[in-house]
Amino acid sequence: MPFIGNKPTAIPLSADDLEDNIISTAKIQDNAVTAAKYIEPIPFRNIIINGDMSLAQRSTSVSSITAPGYNTVDRFRTSISSAGTWTQSQDTTVPSAQGFAKSLKMDCTTADGSLSAGDYLIISQKIEGQNLQYLKKGTSSAESTTLSFWVRSNKTGTYIAELEDSDNSRTISKSYTVSSADTWEKKTLTYAGDTTGAFNNDNGNSLQLNFWLAAGTTYTSGTLATSWESTTSANRAVGQVNLADSTANEWYVTGVQLEAGTSASDFEFLPHDVNLQRCQRYYYLHVEGTSNSPVGTGTYYNASELNVVVFFPTNMRTSPTLLSASGSNYFRSNTNGASDDVDDFLLGTSFETIAQIYNTTDASGTAGTAGYVRTNNASAYIAFQAEL
Repeated sequence: MPFIGNKPTAIPLSADDLEDNIISTAKIQDNAVTAAKYIEPIPFRNIIINGDMSLAQRSTSVSSITAPGYNTVDRFRTSISSAGTWTQSQDTTVPSAQGFAKSLKMDCTTADGSLSAGDYLIISQKIEGQNLQYLKKGTSSAESTTLSFWVRSNKTGTYIAELEDSDNSRTISKSYTVSSADTWEKKTLTYAGDTTGAFNNDNGNSLQLNFWLAAGTTYTSGTLATSWESTTSANRAVGQVNLADSTANEWYVTGVQLEAGTSASDFEFLPHDVNLQRCQRYYYLHVEGTSNSPVGTGTYYNASELNVVVFFPTNMRTSPTLLSASGSNYFRSNTNGASDDVDDFLLGTSFETIAQIYNTTDASGTAGTAGYVRTNNASAYIAFQAEL
């Protein structure tokens, strides 16, 4: 039947015009929702690696921390200068029903209630510039970024999360508040894009995420740099509480995600093997632990030089250094019907995919023979590091 009279102007409906739950799945025609009509989460949107703290190749707990370095959870580094003594661990205390199984925990074991001006404690992650080019930093189209994470501490108050541009010596800081003691809280912070200073397009450290936990007046005596600026020490951590002021203090973090844009998406959980491969670009634990763990095939160049070639499971960031335990008879070569014990290995040559390690101090074999090289002590380990 044709419409009689003046046809009214069509008025589109908004979400506010619809009663809750009026449109059910059963009322949507098959094939009505196409790929063009919804936004699929961008894969690998999280700039942070191992943000769920699920991997800790080096150790699950390290005590007596007073110097900077990598300790437990992969890709997260401790920066410290005279701000107490700490135990760091990969912990199972996590926010309820959020999908996380692990967190990073900092536990103060020796307090520093009166920080000197230059004292600090920071948990950080460094990021390669070639992974950040899509942020278009240093252009008029520079992207904002949003940081989200879960945090818990008995020490309530103001904390600082900072982005540090290592290529151009620029920083921006945002504060967050731990409001309730011993309670998991989700925090979301947005950082404006920076139109000054492009990131280098290489495998070097371009951007660093810094979680400040303690800071002396060198870093707190100015005005917090809530917009990008040339690095001014006094403006980096203004208002930061001193987590080091009591041995009762502890701080947990998990679910760390940094992504392009002005809003936070759900945390991007990756398969274990994918996360492991990403971490192994920076640190690869080749062998550790019990005796009789295989190191590789060894060959005797001469009677006193034992060589082993190690192939990496993924390309490392750059030619790595060797980290290895040394002790009496820590390693054994079974060759030619006999065994030859050596204390350690040194690094010969290394590339992003392969390394040669050797021993010339204890080795005693027959030139030209080969054998099975293994650990011979529970404390023995061999690892390769190419951290930023």
